[in-house]
Parts: sequence; C-alpha cells; structure tokens
Amino acid sequence: MAGLARGVPLALLGALVLGAARLPHGAEAFEIALPPGSNISVLIQLRTPAPPGRPCYILFSKKHLISLTIKSGERTSFAFTCQNPEHHFAVEIQKNIDCMSGPCPFGEVQLQPPTAALPALNRTFVWDVRAHKSVGLELRFSLPRLRQIGPGQRCPDGVTHAISGRLRGAAVGIGTFCSNGTVSRIKMQEGVKMALHLPWSHPRNVSGFSIANRSSIKRLCLIESVFEEEGSATLMSANYPGGFPEDELMTWQFVVPAHLRASVSFLNFSVSNCEKKQERVEYYIPGSATNPEVFQLQDQQPGNMAGNFNLSLQGCDQDAQNPGILRLQFQVLVQHPQNESNKTYLVDLSNERDMSLTIEPRLGKQGHGFVPGCFVCLESRTCSSNVTLAAGSKHSISFLCDDLTRLWINAEKTIGCTDHRYCHRRSFPLQVPRDILQLPVQLHDFSWKLVVPKERLSLALVPAQKLQQHTHERPCNTSYSYRVASAARDLYFGSFCPGGSVEQIQVKENVSLTLRTFAPSFHQDVSRQGLTVSFIPYFKEEGIFTVAPEMQSKVYLRTPNWDRGLPPLASVSWNVSVPGDQVACLTFSKERTGVVCQTGRAFMIIQEQRTRAEEIFSLEEEVLPKPSFRRHSFWVNISNCSPVSGKQLDLLFWVTLTPRTTDLTTIVIAVVGGGALLLFALGLIICFVRKKKKKVNKGPAVGVYDGNINTQLPRQPKKFQKGRKDNDSHVYAVIDDTMVYGHLLQDSSGSFLQPEVDAYRPFQGPMGDCPPSPPLMGSRAPTAKVAAEEPPPASPPESESEPYTFSHPNKESVGNGSTAVPLLDMQGPADPAQ
Repeated sequence: MAGLARGVPLALLGALVLGAARLPHGAEAFEIALPPGSNISVLIQLRTPAPPGRPCYILFSKKHLISLTIKSGERTSFAFTCQNPEHHFAVEIQKNIDCMSGPCPFGEVQLQPPTAALPALNRTFVWDVRAHKSVGLELRFSLPRLRQIGPGQRCPDGVTHAISGRLRGAAVGIGTFCSNGTVSRIKMQEGVKMALHLPWSHPRNVSGFSIANRSSIKRLCLIESVFEEEGSATLMSANYPGGFPEDELMTWQFVVPAHLRASVSFLNFSVSNCEKKQERVEYYIPGSATNPEVFQLQDQQPGNMAGNFNLSLQGCDQDAQNPGILRLQFQVLVQHPQNESNKTYLVDLSNERDMSLTIEPRLGKQGHGFVPGCFVCLESRTCSSNVTLAAGSKHSISFLCDDLTRLWINAEKTIGCTDHRYCHRRSFPLQVPRDILQLPVQLHDFSWKLVVPKERLSLALVPAQKLQQHTHERPCNTSYSYRVASAARDLYFGSFCPGGSVEQIQVKENVSLTLRTFAPSFHQDVSRQGLTVSFIPYFKEEGIFTVAPEMQSKVYLRTPNWDRGLPPLASVSWNVSVPGDQVACLTFSKERTGVVCQTGRAFMIIQEQRTRAEEIFSLEEEVLPKPSFRRHSFWVNISNCSPVSGKQLDLLFWVTLTPRTTDLTTIVIAVVGGGALLLFALGLIICFVRKKKKKVNKGPAVGVYDGNINTQLPRQPKKFQKGRKDNDSHVYAVIDDTMVYGHLLQDSSGSFLQPEVDAYRPFQGPMGDCPPSPPLMGSRAPTAKVAAEEPPPASPPESESEPYTFSHPNKESVGNGSTAVPLLDMQGPADPAQ
C-alpha cells in the first residue's frame, strides 16, 4: 500500500498535486493511496469549526471542502488551509471484512494505512466483520489488556476501544474499553465491530488485537477477564446503560489464581417487566455441589470464592406494552485471604425482639490505586460490604477484609410499653448482647428507642456507675459515652460518660439513648458499665437530673440543647444532694443569661429541700446569683419562656463540696436554748410540787385569778430586754391555720374549701422531695424572693433564744391582704410519694 511521499519538496507537491492553487504559508500537502480490493475507505471531516475570520478547509482540486472521502483503489492529494488542522478535523479509516462469502482473514490485525501515512489528526480505525450466526468471532487482546468504562468516563491516554456486535441484524453495544485492565478476550456471534480511537498526538502504530474463528457460543457475548494478582474489575451488561436485549444470555469468565479470593458486588442494576421466564444471574463455581448457583439481582452475591468462576446474565420475554429495562453494572474484587476469613462467628439474636444489627463500611477516605475489599460473608459465601442481621435468628458470619477497622457495627433496639398498668415500676437492663461484643469489629452505635404511653408514664435511667456530663470545661475522655435525646421533640439532653456524679436521669417522654464508642478498649470497659430503664409515674418536666457530688470534685452541669438553647416553655430540674457533714458551693458561669422573652417569663428557682426555702430569679431581667453555700440538699429548677430568635437560654453551673466547719454562733445558740429549756422544766416541777402540797393540806379550792401577783421567776437581766411578756406572744404556743384564715376558706354553706392556686406543678414522681414549682408565667417574679427561710446561724435574731409562740389574731389583722395572701400561696398539694 502506498503512503505519503514526505521527501518531495513542498513547492513541487503544490505544483504537481494541487495545480496552480496557492497554499497558505507553512501549510503541508498530503497524499493517500488505497490499494484496490482492500475494502478500506478514509473519511476526513470537520469536527470543530474554526473561529470566524480564520476558517480552516480541506484544499482539494482548487476546492475548499469540509469533508473528503477516499475509497479503495484511489490516490488522493490534499492540504489544509490552516496551520492547525488537528484542532478541527478528524480522520476515520474503516475496513469491511466479509466472512460470509469467503474465508476470514484471521490473525493479528494491522493498521492500514499506517499512522505515519496519515495527517496528524485524531484517528479512528474501524473494523467491521460480518459472519454467520453460527460462527463465533473472538477478539483476543494482547498486553496491556482492556478495562471497561461507563458512560461519561474517559481513558487517561485518550486511547479507547468501542466494541459492538450484531443481533438479528441490529447493532448491540458491548462496551467501551481503555488500556491496562483485565479483559483478555471478547467472543460474539453474527459479526463484530471494533473501533480504535487514537488521539492525533499518540504515537501508537499497532492495533493490539487479533481476530480468530471459534465455534458457536449460543449466546450474545462472552467476555474473559484474567487476574494475575490482586485487583478489581468493573463490568457492564450489553447496551449499558440502555436495556439488555430481550431473552438473551451474556457470560463473563473470570480467571483467578487459586491462592486468591474473588467477591462479586452489584453496583447498579434494574429489572424489566417479564411475561415469560425470569431474569436472573447464574454462577458456575468449580467444586460447588449446586452448579449453577442461581441468584436474583436483588440478592447478595457470592464472595470469598477461590479459583475460576463464571457469571451469566439471563434475560426474559418482556411485556410488549411496558418492557422496562434490564441492566447490570457489577464489580469483581480479587484479593488475598486474611486470617479472619477462616474464622466463623455465631451471632445469636434468637432471643432478641425489635432489634436490628448492621455491619457496614466505616466512613473515611479511600486511598488511590487498588484498595482491597472489606466484606462480611454469611455462611462463608454470600458476601457484601453492608450486612444487616435481623432479630429472632442465628447468623453465621465471617470476614473477608484486609483491615477490620474499615468496618463498624450499628445496632438499634426498641423497648416499648403499651399498657401503663403492666409496665408501671418495671425495669429493663440496657446492655449490649455478648455475641456482638465478641465480634472483631468495633461497635460504633447501639441505640435504644424507649417508648412510653403518652402522658401516662415517664422514664428513669439509672447507671451502674455514676455518670459525668460532657462539657467544654470537662470533656469526656472515656472509651464510650451515652447520648440522651428526646424522641418526641427536638431536645438533646446531653452526652454522659462514666466517672461523674449523675446518679439518675428522668425524662418525661419517649427517649433515644445511644451508646457510642470511641476506642477499642470499649470491650473491656463496657463489661463494668450498664444502664437500667424503669417506667415511673408521669411528670410534666422535660427532665430531672439526680446529682450526688463527690468531695473536692467540681461537677459541671448545663442545660439541654446547649448549642441551640433550651426549648420554649421547657422546664428542667437538678436534684443535688449534700451530705450532712459537707457544704455545697453553687456557682454560675456568667452574670446574665442574655435570654429575651417574646411571650411568658423565664425563671430559675433554687430551693433547699429541708427548709423549703425558695429563691426565685427572673432570668430575663436579673443578675444571676453570686457563688453561694448550701448546707442541705437543694433543687435547681430552670423554666424557659418563648424566647426571641437568637436570644436562647443556656446555662452552665457547677457544684463543689467542702467539709462543714463548726460555727461558734451555732454553739452559743444551742447553749442559750438549752439553758432556757432547763429553767422551763424547773418551773414546771416547782408548780407541780406546790399543787400537790395544796391538795394534801386543804380541801377543794376555788380558783381565783389575781393579776397583780408576779408569777415570773427571778432571773438575770439579759442583753435583749424586750421579751415575751411585752408582746403577748405567750398566749398560744401552737396555732391552727384555719383559726386565722378560716373565714377565707369557707363557701356559702359554711364548709371549708381547699385553696386552688393556678401554678404549674411539674414533677410528681416517687421522690422524697419534688422539685419547686415555677411561679405563674403571667406574674412578675420578685428579686431573689425567699418564701420560707430558716434564720441564718451566723446572726441569730433576738427571739431565737426562746420558743416561738403566736398571739391571737384580731379581726383587723386577719383582713389584711399582706398577711394572709403569701401564706395562702405557700399551700400546695401533698407530695404523693410521701
């Protein structure tokens, strides 16, 4: 075959070939000659038009063309009118091979004409081979083998192989391939069309494949994929992403060394609407007792296979009105077996209910190049990177994975109650099943969904060891923690880990409790830790935290929804216990909350549980209290309003315990009070003795009262001269509230009524002391109001050395609202737990 005469001077070529036509400066002339009977045609055509003002054409016989066709037996000379024709033109060389009327020219395929004889344009060589349906044509690729790519993908070097076949006269796309893959052979019936695309700058001058004649394969196509070492291959069905031909069969043969293991995973697939037969995939695995092994496309595909195997895709007779699309994209991963692949683990979930367990890939970046797969295999054969184990069954699993840290376990279990009468006071342990802990994969999350009847029961979470709340000031650094969140509303109570002071967490409604691990040492730590959930009587607060601080430790506590603020109209309480020989210091992290209420009021109440003394603070207007000492166990209650957007309520405070020191004032009060009690007892004895003597010496006496006689015992003058005799406080030692305020509690019939106070009473559960009730949202709270306060021991009042007595109320003082109303407000319902 004649090529281009590059040795001829440019001026001579211009005169001999193109005649008198003038070529642009720097332009080059070309000549292509195709031998007769070669069945080769060359088409040069414009692909990308040149910019306006600088057009580019093919100059042929004094004509400016945008395409030029050269047929078998022709010799053609031409040139381009621009200096960079490779940016605008492409050349296609097609050779037709007829194997129906004569023998096929089998063997290695040559590039004709050679690339050196063609202009430096993007080139596409096409071989179109026609054969009978009974003839199987095989394309065999030399090294490097081919790698199939999907729609929209490109080959790194720009060299692509587009292969298609024929089915009943119509073209069927087999796929597009790049170099450096595993595909070594492609075999088809009824003809094949191979298109090799080479960029204009690529120096390749060989086709890289040969054609052979084999016997009929009685299927659409057969693709052979050879693995010599670890690697992966992604393959697709014919016509992908279009529909696989109706009722056809396509097979992939995989050659795998015996010391490696292969696993199949389907990346993308869809099924058509079948009228007859059934779409399926079939595996032929040497040594299997059930060949072929049949799977549906929805099934988990086989894995951990040793040696060669075949995979076939079988279509069906489709519905003519609504055929649908059958397509498949899958991956074959070949890797070395690991030690874990020979171990089998039994996960017994037969006694579990409402539970699911998933083993899935851990989130993280994948490295470049080949990455070995990480699979979980059921019964050693059905392998997948994501496996879900259902409750109520036993599961035998193994792992085909080079690094088990690439996997983790997530589980979820639901514990619910529908009958509040049955669940009341019942408890359930929240523990991770042992069969899960014995797996060589890290447990990431184990979530319990705890469900209670609405407004019938609440929940109490009691840890085996006290918990610490995670804060920025004291973060959790343990191997696991518990995340507590409401399942009924957007409310996150916080994260808690072992080693703190929280003894109990009570929540009003459904809750999601998640155990999250952070280190492999979790397996050893979790055996010493556990939680118990109990169904308790319903209460109205969002949550109640029971805190028992340790000596010399600082316990940090913060409101729920720390990052977003406490939800509107939510109320939360902390029950802080203080031992009798210690004192608690309560400190807030800031002076003001910064909350701005749109509706309602935001309050904080601090109440000592022994004295019932309440201190009420308006969180919107007032400064938060300075560090204060608490001698008794106390409540901290925070109730939110409906805040303005951007002005959320969040509080951080801490509690520290120190030993209680002896107070000199307390000793003085005790001595004075004891002396007064002794004098009072002596007076009673003297009066009793005198009465006995009178009864012995005299007869019945007539009681006569003499007001002028001084009945006071002589005593030393004291520092405070004003005493009981000056204010008539000795008249009554005990007073009944109904004697003073009875007329306010009587209805029209004269019967007594219980006072009704429109106040929100949150917690009514089984505790020794219930949290303080927030004041009415419509009223304005006084600054640090003390409702019932015990006298501070440091400065005792004047009357503290004597027992308290009360005088008779007169009618004028009873009607005074300032005297009656505060005491009436203090009346509250009895604690049902008392």
